[in-house]
Order: sequence, then C-alpha cells, then structure tokens
Amino acid sequence: MSLPSTEDIVDDLSFFDDWEDKYKYIIDLGKSLPAFDTAWHTSERLVKGCQSNVWIQPGTEQDPQQGEVLTFAVDSDAIIVRGLLGVVLAAFNRKTPQDILDFNIDEYFAQLDLERHLSPTRGNGLRSIVGRIKSIAQAAA
Repeated sequence: MSLPSTEDIVDDLSFFDDWEDKYKYIIDLGKSLPAFDTAWHTSERLVKGCQSNVWIQPGTEQDPQQGEVLTFAVDSDAIIVRGLLGVVLAAFNRKTPQDILDFNIDEYFAQLDLERHLSPTRGNGLRSIVGRIKSIAQAAA
C-alpha cells in the first residue's frame, strides 16, 4: 500500500470546500491502511494520551536510495483516528530517522488546517501519536 505524499494530501484537502468532505477523505485514507495484526494490540504498542485506542508497531526496511528507513504499522478503534494516522504516516512512514526528526509537522498540520477542526482531546491524541513516532526515530538515530 502506498500512501499519498504529504503534498498530495494538502492538495487533495484544499480541493474540498467544507470539512464534512475533508473528513470523508481522511476516513477513506484510514480505510486504505494495511490490516494491523491483532496480536499487536498490546499495552506496549498502545499510545498514551489518545482519546481512542491507538497502536503503533515500528519496523525497519532497507530502501535502495535512503538506506535503512523506519516503517510503522498502525491501528485505532476509531475510524477518524485511523484516517488521522494515515495523514501522519504520509509524513513519517518509510523515512530515515533523521528525516522524521527534521520534518516540520506543525507546518504540515497548519497547511491542512487540521487542528482547528479537531476536538482538543483529538488534537492532544494527534500530538501523542507524533511524539511516539518521533521518540522511536530518536532512539533509532
């Protein structure tokens, strides 16, 4: 499965006039994520600080151009959060640890106008997801 790029997501979301259509796009993005092994639904993989349950399973693979990159299998029990995970993975999946640490996630979210349209608890959860991924990248760097 290949996620759209962050640029594609920004462009696609800017095409829609209202947030109901943008949410549908984000939900569809979540539906396109690969299946998550239910054996990975463990407390070690659970992201703390999220309103919904979110699990992240990190991995690595070799990329011919970049060398070793981090990969992330993700899941949530909330359909909108699976979509938000897709938005986050577009920025971080199959990237080097340094690329993850260097990526300006605040600018990306601002381009999407995302956090303004999320509840405070969803926004905090989104920050917790990003924090977990960045801590994984930091440990791998």
